[in-house]
Amino acid sequence: VQLQASGGGLVQAGGSLTLSCAASGSTFSRYAVGWFRQAPGKEREFIAAFRRTTYYANSVKGRFTISRNNAANSVYLQMNSLQPEDTAVYYCAADASIIVSSFGDPRHWDYWGKGTLVTVSS
Repeated sequence: VQLQASGGGLVQAGGSLTLSCAASGSTFSRYAVGWFRQAPGKEREFIAAFRRTTYYANSVKGRFTISRNNAANSVYLQMNSLQPEDTAVYYCAADASIIVSSFGDPRHWDYWGKGTLVTVSS
């Protein structure tokens, strides 16, 4: 699976942004998909994942929404009420065999897209 994230940019605090991740491959629907982010000087952080249902980090629950369109081989991350601390490079990930308890650990995801930068100004 090859992944390509897009949709990053500059947004003011309180604003919204939607990230997209396009995937190659005909078996995309069998993969769990996830979003991570990495701020300068920090470790890569789990944001959200979608297998049969959705999972979120507490830091974004209620503000971010992950969705997928298997027919379009795409995953989305709708981000609302953005704050300066959301500034980071955002990555999409996919894995066919990852278990739910491993969602939060980036080492367990096999496929990664290049990141897209989100900058939230105060």
